Amino acid sequence: MSVLQPQHFYGVEYDVRVINGFTNNSSLALVIWCSSEEGDMGGRALQAGDDYGWRLRTKIWGTTDFMCTMKWDQKRRRFHAFKVPRDSLRCNLFRKCSWLVKEDGFYFSNDEVNWKKDFSWY
Repeated sequence: MSVLQPQHFYGVEYDVRVINGFTNNSSLALVIWCSSEEGDMGGRALQAGDDYGWRLRTKIWGTTDFMCTMKWDQKRRRFHAFKVPRDSLRCNLFRKCSWLVKEDGFYFSNDEVNWKKDFSWY
């Protein structure tokens, strides 16, 4: 059994941002559709360099979870754009969770300077 850390408590705000980092996607948009336990946030079509972001406030007991489905051409991937406790720890310094979606996968950063590949499309 783990003890909840202070950053897991109710009311901490985080900024989440997903960026289309494709370098050669011509006119084919990256489609993103996100939702949480509280409802559907809708879909967006992002051209190269476009982004989609939102601010969230954590819920009590660390149950905040935002899922996004990404689609580009024949590729499709569903992932946790924000999930406590994973992201409350790694996003904590700036309270910023950013995702850069590229041809070879999904990159994470909490400062939008240093990016680390988190996972591939498949």
